[in-house]
Amino acid sequence: MPTPGPLELVIILVIALLILGPGKLPEVGASLGKSIREFRKASSDVQESVKVDVDTSPQAPAPAAPAQAPAPVAQAPVAQAPAPAPEAATTDPSDPTQTASARSTNAADSPITAG
Repeated sequence: MPTPGPLELVIILVIALLILGPGKLPEVGASLGKSIREFRKASSDVQESVKVDVDTSPQAPAPAAPAQAPAPVAQAPVAQAPAPAPEAATTDPSDPTQTASARSTNAADSPITAG
């Protein structure tokens, strides 16, 4: 919408002067000025409440790592050999605290002659 030029403003003022009269024209102009001022204030208040502060400054570059320092390499865990089975203890067939399976496995190892 184009803004009115000086000639259009003069025509509007002449029409307002004819309709309102010379006594009412300053009063209407003052109330119109107050209304425009209040509208601008309310508009700026709304804009300030909606305004979001956005930092548009460029970020500082991250410090570069020295070129000669190699990056650490992740190593795979080393597989360990299974633990050796414990040696079978020599059992006494007359010991009541040992289990029957321990006596039977160790009984084959002991030299008992049938007699």
